[in-house]
Amino acid sequence: MATTSIGLRLSAAAHHRHRSCNCINAALSKQGERFLTSIATTTNNNPATTIRSIRKFISSSSKSVALDAISHLVSPNNNSSFSRLSYLAFPLYMEISKTTWFDWNAKLIADVIASLYKHQRFDEAQMLILEVETKLAGRERDLCNFYCNLMDSHSKNQSKEGVFDAYGRINQLFSYSSSVYIKKRSYESIIGSLSVIDLPCEAEDLMVEMKNKRIRPSVFEYRSLSYAYGRLGLFDDMKRVIGLMEDDGFELDVVLSNMVLSSFGSHNELMEMVSWLQRMRKSKIPFSIRTYNSVLNHCPTVRSILQQPKGIKPTSLEQLFQDLNHDESKLVQELVEPSVLAESMELTSSELKLDLHGMHLGSAYLIMLQWFQELRVRCATKDYTIPHKVTVVCGVGKHSVVRGESPVKGLVKEMMLQMKSPLKVDRKNIGCFVAHGKVFMNWLSEISST
Repeated sequence: MATTSIGLRLSAAAHHRHRSCNCINAALSKQGERFLTSIATTTNNNPATTIRSIRKFISSSSKSVALDAISHLVSPNNNSSFSRLSYLAFPLYMEISKTTWFDWNAKLIADVIASLYKHQRFDEAQMLILEVETKLAGRERDLCNFYCNLMDSHSKNQSKEGVFDAYGRINQLFSYSSSVYIKKRSYESIIGSLSVIDLPCEAEDLMVEMKNKRIRPSVFEYRSLSYAYGRLGLFDDMKRVIGLMEDDGFELDVVLSNMVLSSFGSHNELMEMVSWLQRMRKSKIPFSIRTYNSVLNHCPTVRSILQQPKGIKPTSLEQLFQDLNHDESKLVQELVEPSVLAESMELTSSELKLDLHGMHLGSAYLIMLQWFQELRVRCATKDYTIPHKVTVVCGVGKHSVVRGESPVKGLVKEMMLQMKSPLKVDRKNIGCFVAHGKVFMNWLSEISST
């Protein structure tokens, strides 16, 4: 790997390209929230006081709570009210590393180092890197995986300086190693990371170099590279790389298709999205919940409807199609797929259940409208069995940006209020809406006839 030529090209390109990270912020436990709140609101705080607070928190917290807190602090997209406390990640990690339950983790320490780089705290970062290099001395594969984790963490933080530093370390290890695993793993990490920081041309140069050394790229490298071109709106290059992937024996799948849809959507290329959905159907690539998310996150009218959930309308698929403009209507009609609803719905004689886990707001909204339409059709069938109970599962917001506040639950609640539905929040499980089966079906029949 040519350190001089590639390294110089990377450094020059770094000053011209930047992309904000779309990573989801780590959820924060209630105990962790109280801990960070106490530090954020303490006046005249000093390092000694902070360390005492951290030690008290660690000693009184379980392993999961402590790791949850540090995961929140090192999250690449920590936009919460505690984002200014991310400097606590380093002292928090140092205290966690002293506990009896701590298991050394290359990914965690890489995240902490990347967080330090992000805040220009290079001395502490270099101290941790040296600690790891000493710990893993002589363990070439483990050290390679650490460097790859480090490059990945830097790229998620959009730290080009960090990526190039990790690149140099991987390159040095790569140059002296005869291991095929080391070489393949290094190329994978570098190509993936350069793609994340929007340097697809440089990443593709390395893919060519990889092939010239008779190392076959995996589907991961092809996905990363095509997605990088797509995010930048370089759609001809995106499609060209997908063609190269297929020529190399890899089939187009739902994962890459969702990336393509998201790329088109971020540039408001709605009809390109329609064409790609049609290509997926023709190629028998199944739609998924993420396909719904990738499309509906970029549908302007649907986003507009969901920004003001109070009094949300429309409340049927027919009304929705009428409210969408021509391109959006064509897009959503192409998207609607019975198999996606079927995967989310479970029906037994005792219960009819709809599970909305994994859905973004737009997907949950559309699936709910599909669900009502499907049930209306079933109600018209004479041999349809009425279940004893109807349940809609939303979750309680454990993985939401604000822990305990589920946007999907809020959406469903508002829809049920507007439609005067008998579905109510379950007293035994606040992440669900429930209703008696017969009452629900009678209500559905009434609104179908109006």
